[in-house]
Amino acid sequence: MRDFANSQLSMRRARRLRRVLAGSVLILCAAGQAAETDIRGPDVTIIAEEEKTIFEYRQGGQLRMVKIVPRWGKPYFLVPADNTQGYGDLERADKLVPSWVIFEF
Repeated sequence: MRDFANSQLSMRRARRLRRVLAGSVLILCAAGQAAETDIRGPDVTIIAEEEKTIFEYRQGGQLRMVKIVPRWGKPYFLVPADNTQGYGDLERADKLVPSWVIFEF
């Protein structure tokens, strides 16, 4: 009688374990597909010149940030002179001015 009870208990545990494993596999597959389609970083165009390197960051086809790394000196960013115009697209900004990072932590 004990052997029968132990076998029933082990079968229940095995079924429960299979359900948990199947559920976790489904969750991991869904999370992997969501990560592939939803998360995408900016497209970076690197323009290497003799005296400087230019990094153009685009997202959704719009130019969002320009970083200039000169051969000598500190890197800087080109930002719009008036942040209220251009709606985040630097190609639509009237004037771009240099901006340096003063402090990082």
